[in-house]
Amino acid sequence: QVQLVESGGGLVQPGGSLRLSCAASGIRFSIYAMDWYRQNPGKQRGYVATITSGINTGYADSVKGRFTISRDNAKNTVYLQMNSLKPEDTAVYYCPTRALGRDYWGQGTQVTVSS
Repeated sequence: QVQLVESGGGLVQPGGSLRLSCAASGIRFSIYAMDWYRQNPGKQRGYVATITSGINTGYADSVKGRFTISRDNAKNTVYLQMNSLKPEDTAVYYCPTRALGRDYWGQGTQVTVSS
């Protein structure tokens, strides 16, 4: 059974930082690309970042230069380091992956950027 468990969200002031984690189980983690997406209430989920099995990375323009995606294959975990946070970064963050022929999503972790 594939499971993705996001953690590390919380309340942070504008300009602050957070590090999100996503622990994966039930898949051969090292061979799959991992993504981060986010969603605000009433809006579609939006792409944030990708890291491939080959450690190539990609980012949405809105987070480029502020967010960094990384992975630790020994821990089956992907991370999202978020710096210089803005109120518009407020959302539930998810770490989906496409594995075994389908997409998997976790329950998400809430990030709120507010003073």
